[in-house]
Amino acid sequence: MAFFGLFRRRTHERAGFALYTAAVTAARDPLLFEEGGVPDTLEGRFDLVALHAALLVRRLRRDPDPRGPALAQAVFDAMFADMDLNLREMGVGDMSIGKRVRRMWEAFHGRALAYEAALEGGDAAGLEAALARNVWGGEPPQGAAARLAAHAAALDGRLAAQPFAGFAAGEVDFGKVAA
Repeated sequence: MAFFGLFRRRTHERAGFALYTAAVTAARDPLLFEEGGVPDTLEGRFDLVALHAALLVRRLRRDPDPRGPALAQAVFDAMFADMDLNLREMGVGDMSIGKRVRRMWEAFHGRALAYEAALEGGDAAGLEAALARNVWGGEPPQGAAARLAAHAAALDGRLAAQPFAGFAAGEVDFGKVAA
């Protein structure tokens, strides 16, 4: 009987992948790079995916529906399965994949905690500072960190207003980036 359990999908796996895919799509909005000043580099792209995924995971974990934390975990699992796959496609050797994914996990976790603390405390300056430190290494273009912080705060509110049923079905609306 345990053998058949290997082929069973986890309850929220499909929705988790759909939600993560939507977060990646939102993070790839060209306006974030062109007008937002985010560097169009591997690191810049990771930072935007991490921001969007962290906001989504935050929303799901906070939902009163008991499925929220499991769905948040499914998004997280989808993210790091994708990171693993991307590293392999870029030609990173099998022996170093685990270490690289762990470093990415640590980077994501640190960012998510910093963004959550700032959002939870209504600390716009703290959110801006965390984004400046992570996305630009402390040297953002004039006004870029403030714009990205405003985008993140608005997105946090937008996600909070969406019903859990949509998330459970793998649907999320990240909206458009304000120019």
